[in-house]
Amino acid sequence: MGIAIGPVKLDDPVILAPMSGVTDMPFRRLVKRFGAGLVVSEMIASQQMIRAHRETLKMSTSCVEEAPMAVQLAGCEPDVMAEAARLNEARGAAIIDINFGCPVKKVVNGHAGSALMRDEALAGRILEATVKAVSVPVTLKMRLGWDDASRNAPAIARIAREAGIRMLTVHGRTREQFYGGRADWRAIRTVREAVDLPLVANGDIQSLDDAAACLAESGADGVMIGRGAYGRPWFLAQVMRFLRTGERLPDPPLAIQLETMIGHYDAMLGHYGTEHGVRHARKHLAWYVSGLPGSAELRNVLNRLEDPSEVRQRLRDFYEPHLDRKAA
Repeated sequence: MGIAIGPVKLDDPVILAPMSGVTDMPFRRLVKRFGAGLVVSEMIASQQMIRAHRETLKMSTSCVEEAPMAVQLAGCEPDVMAEAARLNEARGAAIIDINFGCPVKKVVNGHAGSALMRDEALAGRILEATVKAVSVPVTLKMRLGWDDASRNAPAIARIAREAGIRMLTVHGRTREQFYGGRADWRAIRTVREAVDLPLVANGDIQSLDDAAACLAESGADGVMIGRGAYGRPWFLAQVMRFLRTGERLPDPPLAIQLETMIGHYDAMLGHYGTEHGVRHARKHLAWYVSGLPGSAELRNVLNRLEDPSEVRQRLRDFYEPHLDRKAA
């Protein structure tokens, strides 16, 4: 099942998706520690990268534990994308990933992200310029197309192959769908039939059976998991084991989940500083506790707390009766 992205070999191509505001360094490192074939940074605006905004540089900061890491760039100017790629290669990125898939209005209105699927000529120039700018492999993430009337992912795939792109990831929705409905894994097969590049399928992989079905329907070589990893940094490792052996690893015991969550929380405070870290971490804490009795009330409490020590204590108090029942 393994794939090669230039010199980067993935024995188990189960990849953490780039997600703005989610796949920061603490989360990538945690997912990688449990097990993942590859982790990808949050999407970075190429213009901001060149201007070296402090927060933008923090978004692409990596650590030894997450190597190899891909950095995802977005932009609509070939020369700017090329320069941003060079900067990230110099900062240690093993792979540069280009975003043709983001559906968010502020990105699309800037003629970046999925808007580039409507301009195949410009898309080709961006891909070619970025590939020529760096010695590390360049990959592409895109959608099926802009809308149902223009599902041109196979055409973009052929342009990408000619430009020297080394791997394709396709989210099984159009831009007009945003994240509504269900990802169309079967439609990704049109890209498989168009090019012989390594292909990764993305969208709505929430369970082990989803991962297997996605591979079967899409014909892809691997899967990319985004929202399925919310509050479950161990999920990619479970998918890797299942696809390799058929074994269904259980979730970690609640005691391990609690310590994982608190460790993640502390890492975010260290990465962002206490004030910003407390706020950034709230959504992660909500995802971790989701589904447990009383989790909605706990989320409301945590969203008002500013003192990290009080947050930790509330979490431990919340989990304690659940741990007792589990032990019983």
